[in-house]
Amino acid sequence: LFYMQTDIATTVKALRKTYGLTQEDLAMKSGVGLCFIRSLEQGKRTLRMDKVTQLLDYFNYSLTAVPNAVN
Repeated sequence: LFYMQTDIATTVKALRKTYGLTQEDLAMKSGVGLCFIRSLEQGKRTLRMDKVTQLLDYFNYSLTAVPNAVN
């Protein structure tokens, strides 16, 4: 779960910067709270999947379950 959170945090932060948005801008435009965005980008361990989905939807992204790579 930690790797997933790190990947999501990295993706959201990169998308936010690509779109030239501050955390405050993203909070207003996506309808997700500023504290949630800050916590997400810092890799905090507790995430509400509905909020993650809402945030990713703003960028036209979605979460997808995929099988782990076989070593």
